[in-house]
Amino acid sequence: MLRRHVLLGSAAALATPSLLRAQGAWPQRPITIVVPFPPGGSNDLLARPLAQRLSIALSGAAVVVENRGGAGGVVGATSVARAPKDGHTLLWGHIGTLAVNPWLYPQITYDPVRDFAPVALVATLPSVLSIHPSLPARTAAEFIALAKAQPGSIEYGSAGNGSASHITMAAFADAAGINLVHVPYRGNGPMLADLLAGRLKAAFAGAPVVMPAARDGKLTALGLSSAAPSASLPGLVPVAEGGPAGFELVQWHGLVAPAGTPPELVATMNTAINAVVAGPELKERFATEGADPAPRTPEAFGTLIATEMERFRGLVRRANITAD
Repeated sequence: MLRRHVLLGSAAALATPSLLRAQGAWPQRPITIVVPFPPGGSNDLLARPLAQRLSIALSGAAVVVENRGGAGGVVGATSVARAPKDGHTLLWGHIGTLAVNPWLYPQITYDPVRDFAPVALVATLPSVLSIHPSLPARTAAEFIALAKAQPGSIEYGSAGNGSASHITMAAFADAAGINLVHVPYRGNGPMLADLLAGRLKAAFAGAPVVMPAARDGKLTALGLSSAAPSASLPGLVPVAEGGPAGFELVQWHGLVAPAGTPPELVATMNTAINAVVAGPELKERFATEGADPAPRTPEAFGTLIATEMERFRGLVRRANITAD
């Protein structure tokens, strides 16, 4: 378990407007953001700069990022669901934790809708469809045509069964009507190594995983999983252009509190977090991870969670996706 306190200087010294005193009594002690995965992944890389900027906005109040990994996010999420409802323990919620896990883990110990109060959507992160250059395709449409001509012959990698990279490619194949062979790995590192070596032919992974190699010509980036181009990934078009019409599946990240947290407190936290997310510093930092800031109301975030849960229930069943 990793605990790292983000304790920064006064707002006056940093010329940052204070949101703390104007918003009432929150926070009264350090705020803990639980990231339910080990350090170093995309969740961690986005949560830490958010915590840093939030600390500044709250007049230097302590914002603690704590990694509680285990069972694909279930351990950390369950701990937050059972935490006090006072706004001092928040979960860094991810598409997997809040929308996919209920259908992957039969004995899951939390319900994303019943056990959490949505606070703020923070960022969206489109995935990049990438292939080894030996594969004769330069667009998503050409990749689909190749897969249809050779059903069951193209192997794609993921960071593991039920991972975001697995779910995204499974959804893409489902929408495109193609038959691909899934090869799960224990993380993106070994998957990328085999993709670069040509032992795999394709992957649908986050930009930080594949774009450095694509820029060096070692991989071919075919397009994005988002419905629109991403400001953080100029030059790449959505795979829906020439591919499955209307296809969109982006990873999303946000903060939720234990269910029963007072609505007024949720609104206060949403205002503070949205102001930070909309700031230029965080936008620039997120861009290095291929992510786009996505401030929303708690209600809009809650609708997203419920809608995505329903979407993935059908996909997990059709694609026969299981957890490791």
